[in-house]
Amino acid sequence: MKKAYYKYLSLLILALPAAFIINSCTKKLDQQNPNQQTVETFWQSQDDAIKGVNAIYSTLIEDGTFMRMTPCLLDARGDDVHSNSPWPVLGNMGRFSLGTGDPGGYGWAFSDYYEGVNRANQVLAKVPDINMDADLKTRLLGQAYFLRGLYFYYLVDLFGQVALPLQTATSTADFHVPQSTAEQGWQQVISDFKQAVDMLPASYSNVNGPDKGQTGRATKGAAMAFLGKAYLFNKLYDDAATQFKSVIDLNVYSLVPNYADNFNEAGKNNSESIFEIQFSRSVGGTDASWGGEPSPSWGKTEGRAVTYGARSFGFTDMQPTQSLLQEFEIEKTKDGKEDPRLNVTLYHNGPGVMLYGKLFADVYANSPNDLNDVFTAKYENGDGTYPDEFAIIWRSAVNQRIMRLADVYLMYAECLNETGKTQEAYAYIQKVRDRVNLPDLATTKPNMSQAQMRDQLAHERLLELAFEGHRFDDIRRWGWLQDPNKLALLKQRDPEYNNYQPGRELYPIPQSEIDNNPGFQQNQSY
Repeated sequence: MKKAYYKYLSLLILALPAAFIINSCTKKLDQQNPNQQTVETFWQSQDDAIKGVNAIYSTLIEDGTFMRMTPCLLDARGDDVHSNSPWPVLGNMGRFSLGTGDPGGYGWAFSDYYEGVNRANQVLAKVPDINMDADLKTRLLGQAYFLRGLYFYYLVDLFGQVALPLQTATSTADFHVPQSTAEQGWQQVISDFKQAVDMLPASYSNVNGPDKGQTGRATKGAAMAFLGKAYLFNKLYDDAATQFKSVIDLNVYSLVPNYADNFNEAGKNNSESIFEIQFSRSVGGTDASWGGEPSPSWGKTEGRAVTYGARSFGFTDMQPTQSLLQEFEIEKTKDGKEDPRLNVTLYHNGPGVMLYGKLFADVYANSPNDLNDVFTAKYENGDGTYPDEFAIIWRSAVNQRIMRLADVYLMYAECLNETGKTQEAYAYIQKVRDRVNLPDLATTKPNMSQAQMRDQLAHERLLELAFEGHRFDDIRRWGWLQDPNKLALLKQRDPEYNNYQPGRELYPIPQSEIDNNPGFQQNQSY
């Protein structure tokens, strides 16, 4: 378990997540001054409870989480992504070649997730005793359960056997929480999300309290969607289907007409978004949120865009594979055009393809390798507003949508297929296809078998969700790494899979955790 657990929360200096239009105090907490507040004296009022919950959200935008490293950790090992990064921390992620000598990247994420867990634990321990509005208290506790579940979700997903601290660390003894199995981890994730479902509102439009109308807070739909996904990871298809159908039946969400609006600044918090990480250039300071004790100088922006940016426009640490480009070319729209998601997802040498206000073919005319290469477009700032990502380095304000309705439709279709309702799955896949004017699947591929539908869903999810952190998780839960034929296909699509060996589907647990916690065991093959 995290040895460097924060013993105290600097709650008074934590500005809220960027999309929350609330006031927050920026007075710095000097932990050496006995006259100033500590975790033992802070939790007194309703305002304290709100600040405490806001502090849990703030961990979502640190470097180890969604400012930069978590998207890299999730994307790098998919067959839609490869990395030629000269920085081993990033380059070795996708090559399944990380070791335990340098915990950069994955170790920062591990640490930040536990920071979020500890903050959530403080809220869950302290807020119930605060005299405040009962409905607001329920909503705040629901958010704490959701966010703790989310941090545990990524810990279990990325690292497998981790510690599951459920109370605030107040002494050295509290740092040593036993290592749990992955199965126990998923049980805790499910438990937290279930608690959150019962405590959160469908939206904040009609609540009464200081959180009324605030965008970006966790909702019932977000908790149900992630609960469904946790069930799906564990092949509990009936339970997962129930949650996904409940999200759909809330009638809160709808697909946006323009696919690109899910990945730009203009489309923040749109009708399709179920939960997204909030970034802004107008809130907070200008320093990057690298980690450590929070500071008022921290910005609320992200470094993913410059990290993934196209050659000459960013660091190009993560790139699409050629096989992803080829996948987009399999099927044309009803009117014979290319899938409109192609140019939203990646930059390539296609007719009229622009990046940062310039024609792709012109930019790379004197560089044959780049002219024939492909680069990331999704979540970039390449619409021409900025000359490149370096102009706003570490200062992108594009929100990252980590759960959206299209994903729920496709996951629900998968559950239907896995429970023998393959024909019913067509309708939910087609909702996603209709937006980009693809032909009716029930006409072009009628009466697919369950196995055929599995392969079709793999194709549909790849094109809809590329570079959104889902592909490798899908590959793992489908069992492709244990299927010789599928593994051979992965190696063909992405040669980085030639380095894969059993156990490398998980990242290593930082060696400091092994050294500092008696009985902790490292993941297989490290």
